[in-house]
Amino acid sequence: MDISSLAGVIIGVVAVIVGMFFKGVSFEALLNPAAFFIIIVGTVGAVTVATPMNELKNLGKLFGVLFTNAKFMSANEAIEKILSFAEMARREGLLVLEAKIQEETDPFLIRGLQLLVDGVDSDQLEESMEADIGAMENRHAANANIFSQAGTYAPTLGVLGAVLGLIAALGNMDDTEALGHAISAAFIATLLGIFTGYVLWHPMANKLKRKSKQEVLVRTIIMEGIVGICRGMNPRMLKDNLSNYIAAKDRETSS
Repeated sequence: MDISSLAGVIIGVVAVIVGMFFKGVSFEALLNPAAFFIIIVGTVGAVTVATPMNELKNLGKLFGVLFTNAKFMSANEAIEKILSFAEMARREGLLVLEAKIQEETDPFLIRGLQLLVDGVDSDQLEESMEADIGAMENRHAANANIFSQAGTYAPTLGVLGAVLGLIAALGNMDDTEALGHAISAAFIATLLGIFTGYVLWHPMANKLKRKSKQEVLVRTIIMEGIVGICRGMNPRMLKDNLSNYIAAKDRETSS
């Protein structure tokens, strides 16, 4: 479980509820079906129009990514693994790494090691692995864009809901009670649009982008390490090069 994602959503909801309490607003004011329908269903509709269906099919998995910890290895673990491979290759040759392929679970690392033991030229190996990383980045960017779009559309739909509420209010100028309900619904729609856009969807998009950067970093370390092994780089020099990808404080604990 990614505690920060869950905690962030809870804190955001609590902030609105507590704020309403201090402002003297009844919680029942939020229970407005029309406002929820306009914002939630309208946002879903807008995102569906803007996004190809093959990308929308991944939506369930994306929520899983948001609320679970990363399954890929950390940067420190990647460096340690690559350095162990470099030491083995230096002592016994590249073919000794073929047995290690069966022990690994990371598809990107397995593919890189396979290309290495197959004797692929270092430049071709680097080009192939870079293309793999680039394709992954494009997929992740498309996934994060789904939430970015939702964050853009929701506040605007909140304005639409407010306009509809004001239209209803103007149609009930002679009925004070109905007028009050209509104006309340107008502002609730605006509240929901802003809340879902800037407390849920945009932050979720940013979380996906952040997790993508972490995975790209790990894959880049793996790529640079395997290319370094292919070129016969000294393990100590390889360690120095790979350590540049992580912060100094983390570098010290992993050395």
